[in-house]
Amino acid sequence: MYKTIVHDGVSDQVALEEPLEIRVDGAALAVTMRTPGHDEELALGFLYGEGLIEGPHEAGLTEDLAANTIEVRGPLVRNPGARRFYTSSSCGVCGKGALEEVAVTSAPLPRGPEIARELVAELPARLRQPGFERTGGLHATGLFDARGELLFTREDVGRHNAMDKVVGRALLDGLVPLGERVLCVSGRLSFELVQKAAVAGAPILVGVGAPSSLAVELAADRGVTLCGFARRGSVNVYTHERRVRG
Repeated sequence: MYKTIVHDGVSDQVALEEPLEIRVDGAALAVTMRTPGHDEELALGFLYGEGLIEGPHEAGLTEDLAANTIEVRGPLVRNPGARRFYTSSSCGVCGKGALEEVAVTSAPLPRGPEIARELVAELPARLRQPGFERTGGLHATGLFDARGELLFTREDVGRHNAMDKVVGRALLDGLVPLGERVLCVSGRLSFELVQKAAVAGAPILVGVGAPSSLAVELAADRGVTLCGFARRGSVNVYTHERRVRG
């Protein structure tokens, strides 16, 4: 998750960033820049978020580990055609060739839990971020139950990758759709994070940072309760406030 470098005469730990190629039945589909680790979860979460699979699939790194390639067994629920994805660690929709490829459909969200405002504001402080503590260079996504108990956290240089890893883990554990659970991210709230949350069926998405205008618009449209600036006991609720009490 990190490597040690020497600069200015001192040792420092920096977050790892390496490419990962995702193949389905031998065919290359996507390349993403990510922090190695939990790559099976990343691949499955990515494919689920793109509407290409509906449940867990067999996945594993190829024998040539130096190639940074993961193989997923198909079939896909729809043919991606000539689409190929390249996503950087900062952008989860880069590489899509047309506007209609950006928005992915999602099922209507359930009513979901109702959570006290004070608990929502506290969720980011409950994230476990050992990689960030070492490097200062990793984003985190955590999955919580309605009582605020952390189920698991994933870290990555890409905020969208951290989300994909959590969704992939939940998919393998049979927790998707995430109708009674809460997703929490360590940074700002972008369009692609709201979309991934909606596709995974998460009714509440919480972030430490600010949302973008498109994130708010998409959350309002998809029925997601979007909460930003969750820190120091306060939180802003931008959409579908009925799920936040107080």
